[in-house]
Amino acid sequence: MHTIAVVPGSFDPVTLGHIDVIERAASIFDEVHVVVVHNPDKSALLPIAQRVSLIQRAIADGNVEGEILVTSWSMGLLVDYCVEVGAKVLVKGIRSQVDVAYETPMAIVNRNLAGVETIFLLPDPAHAHVSSSLVRQVAGLGGDVAPYVPVAVAEFLASPN
Repeated sequence: MHTIAVVPGSFDPVTLGHIDVIERAASIFDEVHVVVVHNPDKSALLPIAQRVSLIQRAIADGNVEGEILVTSWSMGLLVDYCVEVGAKVLVKGIRSQVDVAYETPMAIVNRNLAGVETIFLLPDPAHAHVSSSLVRQVAGLGGDVAPYVPVAVAEFLASPN
């Protein structure tokens, strides 16, 4: 049985923690769709197309193996995307109890709406403290974000836009 998993997120920008979750999902499932979604509760730094491009570059530059598709979705509920592509699993990285409290109700609703299960992956401890919002803040104040993001992202954020 060919199993498709979806790794969703705003990825604004993608971090090494995100890449870690994508790599591990790719080692578990036959096919992984990395789906950039718009989060209306967050103010975006990068346009969605740029985020997709940076994830694709990070995957190409890294050690991610397996069938991986990077795309975006803004046509409704994330589970609608899952149903459309035949995915039965969402994979979410969680760093703390705060993430668990936020993600659990969504996982239950997604299962109720479309029978899509959610699997939580704990981060590599080296990345457990890193979030996209922290990276945006450090970059915005001129700090070095290279230890926290893929090379493509560090280069993009360091370049005069």
